[in-house]
Amino acid sequence: MMPSQDVAYMARAVKLAENGRYTTDPNPHVGCVLVKDDKVIAEGWTQRAGFAHAEVDALAKTDNARGATAYVTLEPCSHHGKTGPCSDALIAAGISRVVVAMQDPNPLVAGRGLQKLRAAGVEVQVGVLQQEAEKLNQGFFKRMRQGLPWIRSKLAMSLDGRTALASGESQWITSASARQDVQLWRAASSAIVTGIDTVLYDDPQLNARVDFDVVQPVKVVLDSQLRMPLSARLLENAVDVWIITCSDDALKQQKLRDVGCKVFQVGAQNGRADLAQVFKLLAELQINTVLIEAGATLNGALLDSGLIDEWLIYMAPCVLGDQARGLFSLSGMLTMQDKKNLRLIEARQIGPDLRLRYQAKTD
Repeated sequence: MMPSQDVAYMARAVKLAENGRYTTDPNPHVGCVLVKDDKVIAEGWTQRAGFAHAEVDALAKTDNARGATAYVTLEPCSHHGKTGPCSDALIAAGISRVVVAMQDPNPLVAGRGLQKLRAAGVEVQVGVLQQEAEKLNQGFFKRMRQGLPWIRSKLAMSLDGRTALASGESQWITSASARQDVQLWRAASSAIVTGIDTVLYDDPQLNARVDFDVVQPVKVVLDSQLRMPLSARLLENAVDVWIITCSDDALKQQKLRDVGCKVFQVGAQNGRADLAQVFKLLAELQINTVLIEAGATLNGALLDSGLIDEWLIYMAPCVLGDQARGLFSLSGMLTMQDKKNLRLIEARQIGPDLRLRYQAKTD
């Protein structure tokens, strides 16, 4: 059994790590608490990539760390990146014990930080509140372990499962409260992915409109045939716009690059960009968490592919009727054995709407 004080201090470190939810990409969110003589002497968290990591941030706030215990939500790093190794900083400060929630799956770390601490005579304990620490960085961990980001799709629908009228009109199905909640999910994402049909019809901006400090997500458009209009609002600030295509039309690609976009070419599947290749590419580009904001065609393909980790569905108390557009475009659903099963992980009221979170059902 874990000592209760270890659990309490690690819980505080987890809470501190959450402060970096909107700013640390592509790095993980990490918190650190320094304790000496049963008193907290300093706290820190990772704030931005390239800035001090949580351990160094905490150590900078005290000159009395010798003999202290450090509670850290992720294994201290042991390599030289944009900052120096945190394991070295802890050793140099005279930390006598390090309690870590979990080992870092990053191959650059992966146990080396713990090994370095133990070699220096530091007592090390691993596994305190590991499950809570895992939840902090689902995207980072999935990218390190599987070479894919955490993929979440956001949808808004009526009570009868419709996303827009037959004309395509959809503004607005959900309330202002639900739409503001979406902004928080955008802000917590590394990238927002949409399809070219959504760009052509809705002309979205896809930025996180919040009143606090945030690293804006990259805007990714899946545009198989390079139909992106140069007049799109997305291109008003195209430096963070990525176009992923399966078209080898060099002239169209160059026109998009000329206005500031980055253009990436992947293989095709059924005439469209291969989704597995798309997300593998995004992981290689250090994208931890993806928020899909797209229509029935792309969401149907994603549901069929099994690539989605989580569905974020806002359900409004209204009815749009049987002529309105559905949530997914799916073919080949002929028997009940073909149905797609999901598992509800959260239901929460947001204003007059319901926010439902689902994951794929594995059994």
